[in-house]
Amino acid sequence: MGRDMARYLSSKGYDLILVARREDRLLALRDELGDTNVRIITLDLSKEENCYELYELTKDEKVDFLINNAGFGVYGRFTESAVEDELRLIKTNVVALHILMKLFAKDMEKRGSGNILNVGSIAGFLPGPLLSSYYASKNYVVRLSEAVHEELRRSGSKVRVSVLCPGPVKTEFNKVAGVNFIVEGLDSAYVAKYAIDRALKGKMVIVPGFAIKLLKLGARFLSEKRFTRLSYTLQMQRK
Repeated sequence: MGRDMARYLSSKGYDLILVARREDRLLALRDELGDTNVRIITLDLSKEENCYELYELTKDEKVDFLINNAGFGVYGRFTESAVEDELRLIKTNVVALHILMKLFAKDMEKRGSGNILNVGSIAGFLPGPLLSSYYASKNYVVRLSEAVHEELRRSGSKVRVSVLCPGPVKTEFNKVAGVNFIVEGLDSAYVAKYAIDRALKGKMVIVPGFAIKLLKLGARFLSEKRFTRLSYTLQMQRK
């Protein structure tokens, strides 16, 4: 989805700083974007020191739209999944996002403008047995984003924080996590455009897709115990 976000921002005339672990993919995307001014930085954001290095490399660019898109999932029972994988997940999904959001938000607040789009998930509102670490990480992303959005709004700042909370999207997520989606995912390019357009309008929580909006609403009417049991049953069908 990060590629599709870059494509859409390029079409809107943005200069881009693209960050990922794999340089070959960044170079290919830069070539695809043609005349767009693209800077590529190869870093593994699961390493805390690299998050600070990224900020130091870009702090003078006056970044006015930060998208925290890095993330992955780990499928399996909590007592059986590898703790090393889960810690890398937490460092990528939570720690990296927290550091980058804080550093760039402070600069944006001083300038008096800017947008931050954190990529969460509908999982951020739900319990997630068999994907427990992933769901917990997205709960963190959602609640942090909501809280900071309100802090900035209350202070009169023009900086806005948004959180994208999609259901299944046609990306590499299920391959990395080792799962299959129960329902067909939304088109990645559609979700990218939907999210960016609404983030630029200052919307706090962005949920694409009518079915996922219904799921979010319906979760309010089931007890935590019942919804957790239902969630487990659904997660078992992913394999």
